[in-house]
Amino acid sequence: MNLQDLGWTEDLAQALTRFAGLIPARVALEHRGGYEVYTTDGLHTAQLAGKLRHQSKVIPAVGDWVVLRDYVIQGILPRTSTFSRQGAGEATREQIICTNVNTVFLVNGLDRDFNLRRLERYLLLTWESGANPVIVLNKADQCPDLADQVRATERMAMGVPVIPVIATQQQGIDQLRSYLRVGQTVALLGSSGVGKSTLTNALLGYDRQITQAVRADDQRGRHTTTHRELIWIESGGLIMDTPGMRELGVWANEESLQQTFGDLETWASTCRFRNCAHQTEPGCGIQAALKHGRLDPGRWQSYQKLKQELAYLATKQDKQAQLAEKERWKKLQKAQRSQNKRI
Repeated sequence: MNLQDLGWTEDLAQALTRFAGLIPARVALEHRGGYEVYTTDGLHTAQLAGKLRHQSKVIPAVGDWVVLRDYVIQGILPRTSTFSRQGAGEATREQIICTNVNTVFLVNGLDRDFNLRRLERYLLLTWESGANPVIVLNKADQCPDLADQVRATERMAMGVPVIPVIATQQQGIDQLRSYLRVGQTVALLGSSGVGKSTLTNALLGYDRQITQAVRADDQRGRHTTTHRELIWIESGGLIMDTPGMRELGVWANEESLQQTFGDLETWASTCRFRNCAHQTEPGCGIQAALKHGRLDPGRWQSYQKLKQELAYLATKQDKQAQLAEKERWKKLQKAQRSQNKRI
């Protein structure tokens, strides 16, 4: 393989000039003991330099381009896209799922697990990442009203490709393969049990990923994929399979929210008043769309919920920044007092 097969670009080549004597590699897998990375010589094991592990706030993620010396990672090259979610727990922190992805396949199972509201959340984070979304409706053979589900998804995600497939029967796979061109990276994201690993095997043309049937009682998956892995395809492109995500805390901004809910912006632009709160104001475009059935109430509620989550996230980030700044000033003042005592 060559660097272009792995997604190398002129911008990356320019960034590499800051690391004289180091060689570029792309992270394929992360594990406790280190990393697996692709170079022009194939797949190799690499370790993280101590200065990055202990001093840097940013460590490599699957999909990252890194620079090596003797298979020790010395730095990370700039990212073109970053799909993140808010980490679990009370602390406000970003959890990076994958980086440097061109296209995100948002995989949904057309069984009892299908959920438009959850898909809106995935779309929000995909737009925020900088990658392009494609909605994949898997298990199309298990959906008695396939045409209706496709139309509902297309209305919800205006302009986003919606592709129904049956991964186990290779139906619709050729349409997805069109996104796997030389140097292009596709990540598969979705809940456990939607068929990401089966879809990965179908795209690869052989059984590489372990697959299991969902539980019959609740149609939940069994987390057959336990880690993120970037897989190079000799015929062109790279696939990133990921574990299912049951929690998807938002890590985004207002601009990505507006992009996800562009139809609401259209209705809101017809409001009589610019500062309309879309509640009881006369001439409200949103309320008129709801009243006449042009806007799904569930979508409006989803928008309001996500907007509140983003506002809360921004507040927590501001408080966190204020605390960090306060702590910085404390350290500076302490250092100044120590210096004055020595004088």
